[in-house]
Amino acid sequence: MRMPFVAPPAAAAWQHRDARSGFEVAFFQLRDDGCRIEGSTAAVEDGAAWIVEYEILLDAAWTTRSARVSGRSASGSRSVALDADGAGSWRVNGMPAPHLEGCLDVDLESSAVTNALPVHRMGLGIGRRAAAPAAYVRALQLTVERLEQTYARLPDDGPHQRYDYAAPVFDFACQLAYDESGLLLDYPGIAVRAR
Repeated sequence: MRMPFVAPPAAAAWQHRDARSGFEVAFFQLRDDGCRIEGSTAAVEDGAAWIVEYEILLDAAWTTRSARVSGRSASGSRSVALDADGAGSWRVNGMPAPHLEGCLDVDLESSAVTNALPVHRMGLGIGRRAAAPAAYVRALQLTVERLEQTYARLPDDGPHQRYDYAAPVFDFACQLAYDESGLLLDYPGIAVRAR
C-alpha cells in the first residue's frame, strides 16, 4: 500500500561524504501547479573544488518540467537549461535531446535531493520495482546524459520508506531511506541528511 508523503519542509540539507566532501542546501516552494526546488552544493571531489546551483520546477505529479543548473570550478563557469514536456521529450539549451526520450526526471550528480523526484512521482507499492531513466547532469562540466536506474520499494522502516536503488552504468547499488516528506535521509557513499 502506498504511504503518501507529507509536504516537504521549507529547507533541507545534506552532508556529502565519501564520494566527495561537501554540503548541499535545498529550498522547497509548493505551488498550485507543483513544486519549485532551489539549492546549491559546494564540494571537493577528486581534488577539484566546485559549486553547483540549481532551480527545478516539477508539476503536480512531481514530473520534471524544467531545470536550470549553473556551476563554477577552477576551469570556469557553466550553465545548462533543460525543459521537458512532462511526457518524456526534452530540450537542452533549446535544442531537442532525443537521447533523453522517455525520461521523466532530472538527476543532478551534485545533488542528493533529485533522488526524491522518481520516488514521489512513481508512488511504488511495497514489493514493486520500476525503471526511472533520468536526464543526468554531471557536476563539473554540466553535460547531460541519459542515466538508466531502477527503484524497488522495500518494507517501510517505521515512518520511513526504503528502496533498493541501482544505476548499472556506475556499477552502483544501495539501499535508500526517505523521511515522511520523501526526502533522502541516507544515500550510502554519497550523502546523509543534516537537516
